Amino acid sequence: MSGTNHGQDSGWGGPQPGFVLVRPQMGENIGGAARAMWNFGLERMRLVAPRDGWPNPKAVAMASGAARVLDQVQVYDTTADAIGDMEYVYATTARTRDLTKAVFTPQEAMKDAASRINAGQKVGVLFGPERAGLENNDIVRANAIISVPVNPAFASLNLAQCVLLTAYEWRRQLSAEAPDFGKARPASQIEVEKLFESLSERLDRAGFFWPDHKAASMEEVLRNLFSRLDLTDADIRVFHGVFRSLADKHPTRD
Repeated sequence: MSGTNHGQDSGWGGPQPGFVLVRPQMGENIGGAARAMWNFGLERMRLVAPRDGWPNPKAVAMASGAARVLDQVQVYDTTADAIGDMEYVYATTARTRDLTKAVFTPQEAMKDAASRINAGQKVGVLFGPERAGLENNDIVRANAIISVPVNPAFASLNLAQCVLLTAYEWRRQLSAEAPDFGKARPASQIEVEKLFESLSERLDRAGFFWPDHKAASMEEVLRNLFSRLDLTDADIRVFHGVFRSLADKHPTRD
């Protein structure tokens, strides 16, 4: 995290998803997104490396009445940092790409999000920059994809419009079901990331990522696989134990 932290995750809306704007380019779109969020009671906005820095006076002017959202903005250097404390993340994209992930409409995604949040999970939604949307490196960190069923001949959505659609569906899908904290705690994104790093380091030492020119794509495939697993904190500990055991040299047993 870059050290800029304007507020905590609490307030009028109660339990809710965090909206993460990845490398937004225009302050006006950040302000428009904040306004769209606050229309439906959402106030947890995170920014990843905003192009024009933060705070941004153009965002404040455009937010008009949604200053509460901007006052609590949290700014991060990377997508990984921004979602590190979340257990489940959706990535919005006009194209499902060549990634094996669950694909939801905004309605389906927010229904799923409401269920997860009521079960005690911390959930986030990634929104990409205005010009080209989320990059694959961002999407592979998400657990699922949100794809808006728009005109295929003109699939581009303004950032604030995409936020508005998702926020509207969140408001519609709010569940009255009481939270259930009796189950195992879902693993956070940072715990999954540390597990992946541990595996990646061991595989690298073992020569798995070969030839060199394919290493990045092989790592992306593995990261995408990890993001599809609904791991718990107990699962993470078991996997760490398995990796350590496989790396250790034990005497042969008869």
